[in-house]
Amino acid sequence: MPMRPCWVEIHTHFLEDNYRFLSTLAASQAELLAIVKADAYGHSLSLCAPAVVRAGARWLGVTDVDEGVAARALSPEARVLVISGTFPGQGEAVVRHGLTTVAWEPWQLDELEGASRAAGAASGSVPVHLEIDTGMSRQGVAPAQLASVLARFVPGSPLRLEAVMTHLFAADEADGAVTNAQLARVDEALEKVEFAGVFPEWLSVGASAALLAGQAGSIAALAARHGMKAMLRPGLALYGLVPEFVPGFDSEEPASMAAARARLKPVLQWKTRVACLRSVPAGAVVGYNGTFVATEAMRLALVAVGYADGLDRRLGNHFSLLVRGVRAPLVGRVSMDQAVLDVTGIPSVETGDEVVILGTQGDETITAFDHARASGTVPWEVFTRIGPRVRRVAV
Repeated sequence: MPMRPCWVEIHTHFLEDNYRFLSTLAASQAELLAIVKADAYGHSLSLCAPAVVRAGARWLGVTDVDEGVAARALSPEARVLVISGTFPGQGEAVVRHGLTTVAWEPWQLDELEGASRAAGAASGSVPVHLEIDTGMSRQGVAPAQLASVLARFVPGSPLRLEAVMTHLFAADEADGAVTNAQLARVDEALEKVEFAGVFPEWLSVGASAALLAGQAGSIAALAARHGMKAMLRPGLALYGLVPEFVPGFDSEEPASMAAARARLKPVLQWKTRVACLRSVPAGAVVGYNGTFVATEAMRLALVAVGYADGLDRRLGNHFSLLVRGVRAPLVGRVSMDQAVLDVTGIPSVETGDEVVILGTQGDETITAFDHARASGTVPWEVFTRIGPRVRRVAV
């Protein structure tokens, strides 16, 4: 049966190309962990996880254990890191499915150790990535409590500290002051790790912004100073977008960012179709609460997309979609399942015409940054709020 015409096209070959390009930036300096959490930023885990593995990724980063189990089924050979840690009762699934989890709370280690012993896991066979809070105050062990957590990794325990990680929360700030302070805290923490007699293999630091800004080398040098290998965790760049840098007083966006912007290809295009057309006279009210009133005779196109699909309700009356390669303004409020476009100036529009919500049509492009700026958010949210009823189709 034909389905409602609202869908997302996922260019998996672009995703593969993007991963390979990012790998060249890391070169021999760092391993890349491909972030496919939150259903691959709304792009579809089932389409994207196998694609990045085909491109050479050995590590996948997911949100939670449920997503980890799904990723394991899709990519049996990949290492799967559960970035948001475990919740009570999930240790058994972590061990059974061979997942690796981030931990920072003693009870998380209790959960993992108990499940590992129940499964008869050998000493040091269950890897753990320990997150350290270096200033974001989100997740991670505080440096002052680090010693007590490190004491859990003792001979005979099934747990093995495989990696130390942190999150650079201001890597998009061009002056680098916050990032430099965070890396200094990482350096201090790693000295404590060495003093405790624990020797992890990986230092996992930095996402897309750090990689594209050319910081892989400095992160690798920090790791090497402590006998470790570097790992970076690109997310947004995998999907073809370059984070926007916040300029400093005397600094600009690195040239490498502009080069990456020219090279990376957006993976997702979001489309719908014109459901029907109508002509209205001057004075006609469009949409809920009459927020738009026609000032002249107009031709309107009803399109099959609304806020239940992820089109932000705030875009009504101040955003445009693409029809026949031309920007057509959204008029009236975005409804739950529908929206209305002003196509008065595009007389050739017909019922069934393809409408681009996010992507390219002809010479025009609407980006996730365009959506984000118009709705007061970030491109990550634009992607992830595209609803599950919108079909993801590999092209």
